[in-house]
Amino acid sequence: MAHFDSKRRQFLQFAAFGTVAAAWPGFILAEAAKMNNAPSSAFKPDVEIELTARPDTVSLKPGAATKVFKYHAQLIKGPTTTLTNMPSYFGPTLNFMRGQKVRIIAYNDLPEPTVAHWHGLHVPQKMDGHPMYAINPGERYIYEFEIKNPAGTNWYHAHTHEKTASQVYQGLAGLITISDEQEQKLALPNGEYDLPLVIQDRRFTVDNQLQYLQHGRHERILGFLGDTILINGQINRTIPVKTRAYRLRLLNASNSRIYKLGWEDGTPLTAIGTDGALLEKPETFPYIMLAPAERVELWVDFSGREVGSDLILQSLEYHGVMPHMGGGMRGGMGMMRGGLAQGSKFPLVKFHIAEKTSESPQLPAQLIKFQRLTDRDVANPDKPIQIGLSMRHMSPELNHRSFEMLAVAEWEKVPVNTIQKIRIYQEEHGMHGGGRRGMGRMEDDADGMEGRGGRRGGRGGMMEMAHPIHLHEQQFQILSRLIKDSHGSGYATVKDGFINSGWKDTVLVMPGEEVTIIKPFQDYTGLYLYHCHNLEHEDMGMMRNFLVS
Repeated sequence: MAHFDSKRRQFLQFAAFGTVAAAWPGFILAEAAKMNNAPSSAFKPDVEIELTARPDTVSLKPGAATKVFKYHAQLIKGPTTTLTNMPSYFGPTLNFMRGQKVRIIAYNDLPEPTVAHWHGLHVPQKMDGHPMYAINPGERYIYEFEIKNPAGTNWYHAHTHEKTASQVYQGLAGLITISDEQEQKLALPNGEYDLPLVIQDRRFTVDNQLQYLQHGRHERILGFLGDTILINGQINRTIPVKTRAYRLRLLNASNSRIYKLGWEDGTPLTAIGTDGALLEKPETFPYIMLAPAERVELWVDFSGREVGSDLILQSLEYHGVMPHMGGGMRGGMGMMRGGLAQGSKFPLVKFHIAEKTSESPQLPAQLIKFQRLTDRDVANPDKPIQIGLSMRHMSPELNHRSFEMLAVAEWEKVPVNTIQKIRIYQEEHGMHGGGRRGMGRMEDDADGMEGRGGRRGGRGGMMEMAHPIHLHEQQFQILSRLIKDSHGSGYATVKDGFINSGWKDTVLVMPGEEVTIIKPFQDYTGLYLYHCHNLEHEDMGMMRNFLVS
């Protein structure tokens, strides 16, 4: 297939930028000058990769091969350790060092547009994978950025307008690991003792093909739930281990399923890292909640366990994340079709103690230096940005608005090189108008959109459910969580599994909950998305832009 750069299509997109362009002087001229998207002569990459998205087939179950979409990569320049191939359909792991300059030439050999988002990375707007940069079939797009993130576990995945859920479901995702000098001094388990665990759920037809959204609009509203668990793209995964310490990097790459991680024998879990960075020091939990897009790094020591024994990592039972509308959506679509309901208990992966060894590293008491952000660091301590989550009239919305490719409201305009306080909360059931806390800022919006189509008015048709909210660009810190007493019974089954320290890019907001975060907006200007990472919700419009300028 002949590949070519998109010029005219992108220029027209930017020429139509309208109010955003007016608020951002010079935007069109600056971007139009770059529309050829050719490699920059001023950018000297340390790493260069060709990454191609194309249809493929893999053997997931006995019998017919399964049709998937898959990322394939070729290393053009850089250390030989840059790429690690994953089994099955999951994309190759990209292994970077902090400070490296990376060029990724992305080719689209799919029959539909696609674009890649570097989830968790601090990169310029044009390199972030905004859907306005979608690559048409036969086209390519060149990403160039410096790795500014600290050591941690991130990932990349399709981020195409209204197709993110289906493309990720078909396989378009892969891990990103970052290392730095501070991490290397810790001598954490590495090599074969550094294990990625990508958790996904899928559903199959009788001839082994992926089955998606077979139950209508209600399934989209609740989010897709499969009946088969895959680890690194493999079913019924058993991992042989030795009697020593391991570093496990867990990613929830499911479309909407939330996992409550716990060992079958009740052993506590020791976390050493969150979404994109190591913690200041190890923390122990009875279980850990892992929502879509969240990552956690665990220190797991199999020392003292008998050779030949097994240890199973499970998703434990929990309640309170699914919607309730008077009578009857509790339990979710999984219960309706006899599959794995959201919040049910089931095994994820088995570890088989296969070999005894006497050598094992010790868990460090301290991990990395960490700067805790407080109100003293933010530009808006008394007027946090408000993000209201709602499902009014069976439509997932942010501040009562749906996604429009280039739209930006007044409260979504953020000065560059500032640190902002943001309050994310669930709208009250059946409420009127513009929201409950601080939403008066919405009523002052000058872009003339309030009330359009009756979206602000009216009562009823609302429901609450858990939403994993992801904010692009730099990672954030969680300042506080508040929960209403009326939701206490379900919340009690999940509350001890939230890691509220460290750096995050995705946070699970439970029904009746309000989460306040502190987020830097530094270095780069442009449009950066924030959205629900229940991918069905994202595709239905539960996504908006921040304009950093």
